Amino acid sequence: MEQNQNIKQFKGQTRLPKFAIPDRYDLHLKPYLSVCTFSGTICIDLRIIEPTKFVVLNALELNIHGVLFTDSQNQQQFSPCDFVLDDDDEILLLVFEETLNAGDGMLRIDFSGILNEHLRGFYRCTYMDGDQKKNMAVTQFEAVDARRCFPCWDEPALKATFKITIDLPLELIALSNMPIIDEKLDGNVKTVYFEESPLMSTYLVAVVIGLFDYVEDTTADGVCAHPRLCSVVLENRIFLIFTNTMNVTTLYISERVMHAGVKVRVYCPFCQANKGKYALSIAVKALDLFAEYFSMPYPLPKLDMVAVPEFSGGAMENYGLIIYRENELLYDDLQSTAARKQRVSNAAKLLLALLLLFENSTCFQHHLFSPEIYDASRIQFSLKPYFHCF
Repeated sequence: MEQNQNIKQFKGQTRLPKFAIPDRYDLHLKPYLSVCTFSGTICIDLRIIEPTKFVVLNALELNIHGVLFTDSQNQQQFSPCDFVLDDDDEILLLVFEETLNAGDGMLRIDFSGILNEHLRGFYRCTYMDGDQKKNMAVTQFEAVDARRCFPCWDEPALKATFKITIDLPLELIALSNMPIIDEKLDGNVKTVYFEESPLMSTYLVAVVIGLFDYVEDTTADGVCAHPRLCSVVLENRIFLIFTNTMNVTTLYISERVMHAGVKVRVYCPFCQANKGKYALSIAVKALDLFAEYFSMPYPLPKLDMVAVPEFSGGAMENYGLIIYRENELLYDDLQSTAARKQRVSNAAKLLLALLLLFENSTCFQHHLFSPEIYDASRIQFSLKPYFHCF
């Protein structure tokens, strides 16, 4: 009875309790495209802020197969005596018999789910491979749909780093926020390992699995100047020193190692790479222009822009992987209209500007544009007409 009463205290709450905070996610996803399902394992490095018998995080439309918490201090392991998946409140409540002490720990959760048809969370859409219609997998986590793909603290202020691994059929391509660092083959399945990301919110995590061609280019070198911003490179890192109109000086440090330009790719449907050339040219120019205009260098070694057949919005400025609906990114020199050309140009410029201003890790680390809850972040779209003027 007492346990049931304790569980009820977490129901009907709009925010997650703050007695456990994530620092790092290690996510391994295994989509099964032929049957439109997926399984996965998430290992979350946690800080337990105060002793507790409960851990509450977000999850929706997932099946939970196993949970284990490991205390980093003494390596003691705890399995929950009960867990509750509440679809109404979209939470996963873990109940432990023993109290988890304050300090660091690792929470491992094995789970599975369905690649849905609702263009939310981790969903499936179709593409044509010759005369065959085949499935591909895409994510759309904005605003609060990362919880449909993996259990997480799905609030924008609760940032963490993400290390993503994906199993997929050998012939397909996997894209995510960061560059690929390794691939391993096992028969007809390959496992793709991505670099660990900078700090970011869950709604910016992105994965696309499908069959693509691409075109690529590289931006110019260097960090651009600003009347009130000094850029200094020491030990191969970027130090941005900004003085505002009140002569208050702030130091921002980009965690990115300097690169000789940013590699930009536009991923198009198979055998249609030429339709990505116009968007690529706009993206490379806009990335250089906005980096100079906002005095904020792009902090990642790559930027991918991918066109997918089915997407709920026009596009989404995921960190390092912008996902577009096909008609917002692809342009055919011979068949597309002038209006389509302008639309592609506007979409590319707007999403890159939003990516630099609102999803840049330098901003995120210092909470310049980081709302506590997602509703406040909608202010970014008031800038849309302004960026169309560039």
